[in-house]
Amino acid sequence: MCCRTLVIAVSWAFASLVSGPALAQTTATALTGIVSSTEEKAMEGVLVSASKTGSPVTVTVVTDKDGRFSFPVSKLTPGQYSLGVRAVGYDVDAHKAIEITEQKTTTLDLQLRKTEDLAAQLSNGEWLASIPGTDQQKGQLLNCVGCHTLERIVRSKYDANAFLTQILPRMQGYVNQSIPAHPQLRRAERLMEERGDQRVQVYRAAAEYLSTINRSAGPQWSYALKTFARPTGRATRVIYTEYALPRETISPHDVIVDADGIVWYSSFGEQNLGRLDPKSGKVTEYPIPEHKPGFPTGGLGLRADKDGNLWLGNMYQATIIKFDRKAESFKFWPLPPEQNIDAAQVNMVSPQSSHIDGKVWTQNNGFAGVHRLDIATGKIETWEPFKNAPKGEPHNIYDVIPDSKNNVYFTDFRHQHIGRIDAETGAVKLFEVPTARSSPRRGSMDAQDRLWFGEYRGDRIGMFDTRTEQFKEWKLTTRWASPYDVTLDKNENAWTGSMITDQVTRLDTKTGEMVDYLLPRSTNIRRVFVDNTTTPVSFWIGNNHGASIIKVQPLD
Repeated sequence: MCCRTLVIAVSWAFASLVSGPALAQTTATALTGIVSSTEEKAMEGVLVSASKTGSPVTVTVVTDKDGRFSFPVSKLTPGQYSLGVRAVGYDVDAHKAIEITEQKTTTLDLQLRKTEDLAAQLSNGEWLASIPGTDQQKGQLLNCVGCHTLERIVRSKYDANAFLTQILPRMQGYVNQSIPAHPQLRRAERLMEERGDQRVQVYRAAAEYLSTINRSAGPQWSYALKTFARPTGRATRVIYTEYALPRETISPHDVIVDADGIVWYSSFGEQNLGRLDPKSGKVTEYPIPEHKPGFPTGGLGLRADKDGNLWLGNMYQATIIKFDRKAESFKFWPLPPEQNIDAAQVNMVSPQSSHIDGKVWTQNNGFAGVHRLDIATGKIETWEPFKNAPKGEPHNIYDVIPDSKNNVYFTDFRHQHIGRIDAETGAVKLFEVPTARSSPRRGSMDAQDRLWFGEYRGDRIGMFDTRTEQFKEWKLTTRWASPYDVTLDKNENAWTGSMITDQVTRLDTKTGEMVDYLLPRSTNIRRVFVDNTTTPVSFWIGNNHGASIIKVQPLD
């Protein structure tokens, strides 16, 4: 984390919350000031965060072109706060505590100084921009950021042999929902340990490359550290609210907001469904029983049906889960024994159009399969679209997204295809994404039956019109942005987030204009969600490695 904090005693009177007008129309200011440095004078694009003592909520604003930051009264209540900044290349100098007079705007200017540890402030994207290597070599590292930062790799001192014989085989043994605070081994890897490692040669090229970008040859890196530019213009007109979760092992993979404004999240590594009340910051967890004891735990896809019930994929527990919000009760459908193999992995469950025919789609990462559950009977049908693919050709059915008639579309993450299964006939059809090897990952269907998805290795937002069967793509401005998911808001803006750059991107699909909002700290983003009930819309994400949930409120 790149922020440096200072403590400020605050004692202003609390003003009424703003309920109707947009934040852009709010003029009452609780705290304001200018951020500057010797090198740059007034600094645009510095993120200033305020955390109240004893509160799980942190509010962040961004300095404008004159270096000024302003916190609305509606966002800060009386109390003691610590301040932090995010401005790559800089730290904040210490300040004395100050008293704030009631009902008056407090002014506090911040002076930044050059940091002594730039490496500690770099995002994964900045590391990828800094390290030498081909796109193919760097592309291997996109498999690493699901569990930890690239900083852990480049700061290491392992030589090629250590990577080859110890580190890479060990890393391959962890499931994707592992984080340093909560690692979990693959069941298949546990069995493989008994046979000894037979795959060491697979890692040789990767091991040799990794040893050239870390500190195995000396205390300093052999390359210059590169940084991204700070936010400017529209990217500074935003307010972030971050809600800390009660344990560091909570990984909020999918975050959605229900009709009552309550936030729900799937816990990637733990057997819980989480509930956050954004008004109070209270977190409630609903325990999920294990259906396959001894197998890795955690939930992934979280989606709602038309009635507001929540559906989850319980991953290696190989179970489809439904949660009735009103009754606060679960219902479970484990996979049939013939499909419930050790490698079975039910990640995504998609009930969005289940009201059409009473059926829910899901996928199985264990053998690139798609399942369909009949809710009334419990019967599960199975498709294997790539069963007859050439031997050794890998496929990964990552997401399943139904259209308005409950036909399902799926993404093939190992290639560049979108697939379709006809709900009535069961026929499978494949469509090739224009950008080769783009790895379509996750997505959502809009009201016009257009499928929006992230092209993880293509740095693009993709759209497939299911009615015309035509694609359209938008290339993101940042290399290695690697969008995971895409959703469309009511204004025809497409939103995505990055596991790599700590950025949220907002695309105006009519004009092609993009805004990249830098987040207050290192944020591993997966699922993205837009709340269209607010004006402007609000954007929600989980920090999958930071045990927090973040609300992004653009001011225009």
